Amino acid sequence: MFRITKEFHFSASHQLTALPKEHPCARLHGHNYIVRVELTAEELDPYGFVRDYRELGPLKSYIDDELDHRHLNDVFGHDAITAEFLAKTLYEWCAARWGEVSAVMVSETPKTWAEYRPDV
Repeated sequence: MFRITKEFHFSASHQLTALPKEHPCARLHGHNYIVRVELTAEELDPYGFVRDYRELGPLKSYIDDELDHRHLNDVFGHDAITAEFLAKTLYEWCAARWGEVSAVMVSETPKTWAEYRPDV
């Protein structure tokens, strides 16, 4: 099995309003997010790739145009914008475009990661 990843970055705010008011994430705050997209394949394409990294350009455009320097609660229209939510949402966005997508990981801080990897 071949596995590749590509990393993307964006900054955005969110607020988890369902949490108790004393929880720090209930307050408006932001993160410098890191998104890693993983693609896997049993065999390589005729050029020797799982997928050419350049073909992932639409994800960079989506992140830059729709997520970067935005308030994610407004972008997605609800109040539970967690790293887990972003990992699943971005996985679904990517999987609709590239069949080799196997997982998406999202980091909000240098020490934390959430991953969405569906059971196959």
